[in-house]
Formats: sequence, C-alpha cells, structure tokens
Amino acid sequence: MTGGAGFIGANLVRALADTPQVTEIVVVDDLSTGLLDNLDGQPVRLHRGTVLDPDLLDEAFAGATSVVHLAALGSVPRSIDRPLPSHHANATGTLMVLEAARRHDVRQVILSSSSSVYGANPVLPRQEGLRPVPVSPYAVSKLAAEAYAVAYAACYDLAVLPFRFFNVFGPRQAAHHAYAAVLPRFIAAALADEPLRVHGDGRQTRDFTFVGSVTSVLVDAIVRRVSTTDVVNLAFGARVSLLDLVADLEDILGRPLSVVHEPPRPGDVRDSQADCARLRELFPAVRPVPLRTGLERTVAWMSGHVLAGQ
Repeated sequence: MTGGAGFIGANLVRALADTPQVTEIVVVDDLSTGLLDNLDGQPVRLHRGTVLDPDLLDEAFAGATSVVHLAALGSVPRSIDRPLPSHHANATGTLMVLEAARRHDVRQVILSSSSSVYGANPVLPRQEGLRPVPVSPYAVSKLAAEAYAVAYAACYDLAVLPFRFFNVFGPRQAAHHAYAAVLPRFIAAALADEPLRVHGDGRQTRDFTFVGSVTSVLVDAIVRRVSTTDVVNLAFGARVSLLDLVADLEDILGRPLSVVHEPPRPGDVRDSQADCARLRELFPAVRPVPLRTGLERTVAWMSGHVLAGQ
C-alpha cells in the first residue's frame, strides 16, 4: 500500500489487519503528509520513501499480489499554490507505481482518484460517464492518474480498479495544517470554542463519506480481486450543505457554534454528489456508515486526540 501512514491508509491498515485473507501488509510512505504514529502497533512492514523512487518500489512490491495506491498530495488550494509538486506526486507518482506493478507482475492495482475531476460540470449526481471539467491542478493530476491506470490496463493487461473518492472524513484526518479538509477543521474549531470558517455562503454541498465505508469497499475489492477499467465513484449519493453540517455538529455537541464567512476559494466546486449505481453493482454487499454516525465517531475520536495535541 502506498500512503499507508496517511488518513485513509492508516484506517485501511487497521481494516486489513482484521481480515484473515490478508497475510502481509507492506506500506510505502514518505511521511510528508502521513504520520508514523498512525502505524503504531500495526502489523506492517514500512518502506519509508517516495513513490517517485523506483528502487524503493521494487523492494516494496516484490511478491505483492495487490497494490492499493493512496499516496498523493491532496488539497485543491495546495495545488493552486504549488501545482508542480501536486503533478509530480499524483500523476508521475501513479505512473511510477503502475510501472513497478508491471515489473513485478502484480495482479491488481487499486488507486484513488477524486470527485474534483468533475469540476465545473454542473450535472448532478455525478455519473462516471460525465465529461470531466477540472478547475484545479489537483483535479488535473488526479484525472491523469486514472487515465494512466486505464491505459495500463489496455496496453499491459494490468488489472486495475480506479476509484473517485468524495470528501472522505473520519478518525486520523489531519485538522491543524494549512490545507486541512473542511470537516476536521470544523470539528477542531468547535472543540476549541473557535469560529468555524466557511468559504462562501455555506450552501455549497458535498457528498461526505465516512472512512470506514471507504475501507470496507477497499477490503472487499482486495479479497474478491475486483477490477474494472471503468472509473468508480466511491460515495453513496448523499448531498449535504456546509450549513447543514454545522447544524449536525451543533446537535452532536449540544451547543450553538459560531460561524464566520470568508470569500470563496479558487478551484472549489459549488456542488458535489455521487451517482453510486456502478459502485452498488460491483459491491452489492456494502453498507455505508450513515453521516450522523460517522460524525459522532469522528467527534469522539477528535475529542480524545486533537485536544490532546495528537
């Protein structure tokens, strides 16, 4: 697994460790955004370094049957500030992973793209066949990554499974850096009795997906060796505004929260919602964690970790 010390990766490590069919977990991570603490006590073999290093990938991929490629430089604002590192990590990094998988005859490569590739396309819900209209360097890099995967499947008969993630949230998600995602920022501010900073009017909508729902799909994909050259939305069709999210947090915490509105950010899309028909077809047994349950679990985890400075 690449990016295994990051937010989604660390949650996936724990899910795989509880899966009897998985006999070994190997992690590649340069710890540029992931944390070594995320892997404490986990049965993993860590290769510390970048996916841009072919020798490191050769060492890590030797004998692998499945690769889950999660390593990336996330964040639309980060990519606007520094587009080249996003491209190198996300597009070139994916190409390097695919090449290593080809060299070692890996049977399955699962990789993460992003709902941001839909960009300015106004159609909702987002169906995978829609024309991508990316509006940030991050979105472009993710579109390139999934296109490389599809091309490798066609050229080299490599079994791939490209997912588009939608606003994944949950325990272990970073809250206190400049490019933190909206939900951990909101929760951290609420727990610290600080204003929640909303870019725009707050009526923009997102399809928030609890990380446990994502990892359950990824584990099932590994166990059943699912592959397809069709990109798959990994979300469940919810559509929640940021103001509704604030209201949910107020209800969970039992008190009103202060909100400060700031100018909209370049590259942000107005609305996002997944069409999940393809996901349901491939993974009929999946049962997503409801948003409210996911929020409660995330607040509980962050209450014990973020406030403690972890």
